[in-house]
Amino acid sequence: MFKKVKDVISYIKENDVEFVDFKMTDLKGRWKHLSIPAKRFNESIMTDGIGFDGSNYGYANVENSDMVFIPDITTAVIDPFVKEKTLTMIGDVMVIKKPENVPFDQYPRNVAKAAIEYLQSTGIADEMIIGPEYEFHVFDSVRRKISADEVSYKLNSLESYWSNDLENNNGFHNQFSNGYHADTPNDVNYGLRNEICKNMEKFGIDVKYHHHEVGGSGQLEIETELGEMRKLADDTLAAKYVIRNTAAMNGKSATLMPKPIYGEAGNGMHIHMLLKKKGKNVFYEEGTYGDLSQTAMYFIGGILKHIKAICAFSNPSTNSYKRLLPGFEAPVVVGYAMANRSAVIRIPSYVKTEDKKRFELRNPDATCNPYFTCSAILMAGLDGVINKIDPEDHNWGPFDFNLFELSEEEKSKLDALPTTVEEALRELEKDHDFLLQGNVFSESLINTWIKAVRKDAEKVNKIPHPAEIDLYYDL
Repeated sequence: MFKKVKDVISYIKENDVEFVDFKMTDLKGRWKHLSIPAKRFNESIMTDGIGFDGSNYGYANVENSDMVFIPDITTAVIDPFVKEKTLTMIGDVMVIKKPENVPFDQYPRNVAKAAIEYLQSTGIADEMIIGPEYEFHVFDSVRRKISADEVSYKLNSLESYWSNDLENNNGFHNQFSNGYHADTPNDVNYGLRNEICKNMEKFGIDVKYHHHEVGGSGQLEIETELGEMRKLADDTLAAKYVIRNTAAMNGKSATLMPKPIYGEAGNGMHIHMLLKKKGKNVFYEEGTYGDLSQTAMYFIGGILKHIKAICAFSNPSTNSYKRLLPGFEAPVVVGYAMANRSAVIRIPSYVKTEDKKRFELRNPDATCNPYFTCSAILMAGLDGVINKIDPEDHNWGPFDFNLFELSEEEKSKLDALPTTVEEALRELEKDHDFLLQGNVFSESLINTWIKAVRKDAEKVNKIPHPAEIDLYYDL
């Protein structure tokens, strides 16, 4: 939108903007923000920045936590969710040094930038192009309680057959796991999705399409067009912000957590990807398996080699592994295939054109930090290309059959994804040298991430589970 600070200042004056809002990303991938009166926005902010305490973002120790936020004016948009006219923008974080500040190597956008620079240094490609799919649930009410006398949560979706809302019940309901492409009046959130998509476009997000997903109780999907990796990571945080706020303004609650409903399909964030060099797709080669080049196959090999460690970033919640179960179109086997949704890597058969030939990684979910996840995927893929890791040499496919229908004996011969976040963290501890290449990730960041994610898991493991009452109460 803007290229020069003076253009921002002129826009503020000409459009009666009252506040300028700055959004920063914490370690886990949540937006935080602070705002200033619009009249205080000036040239010095681009050099002096906004000082803040990095220890509250999960990055730094209290004794060394002074950091500076530098806005990226090219990301500035009017926030449609704020009553007072507000120009909001994201940016980058610097560490205070003399004679000049330096980029903070643990800040997510800085890591993604370093990953792209490493990609370019290899000569393999100039840019990574990705396309995330956002799956989420919209509920009409959500209640939860964790206390000494009660551990519970209760959801309500008007379109679900188990809806307990008698006053607003219109008689049209979706059966369990039977909501894929449901039409109105069963698709009660159709209008809400339209509104979400319009708000996404205000944030510069190009929507490809949207629809009802498999889950019969308010599970929805919005897919965006392909774009440059760091831009799409920016867009992912913006998309989550838009989804939640649009739902809230309509009296509903939206969540992108992987498995909010027991027994139904969970929410993934599948990531489509390809590499380009001088504008040409280096993943395309006509006449091969899936029309994918040898470079693409090596890239797949690198991802599959390191996929268990990648899961510590792409699936970093205890809830993530309640989604990665057989029978719910979620992958569990390490492998690739054409048009096969039971494999962790799927090559879409409907993509025919050279410029968009790609594959998708199906295990990630939206509890991830998209900057770290996409950077880890890129680094793993590049390791595969550099070291010529062919997936066929490791029994990683192609698997042109339903992996969910294999016998236990057949499954035991295949490599599987982690089944808990603790297992994924142990894999990352063992396998992270590929992330350190080009100083993209640091040992400090990896250790900080492991410590933070493990702390969450330990907290969850200490809380009695309602299912334990059924299993053990009478023993």
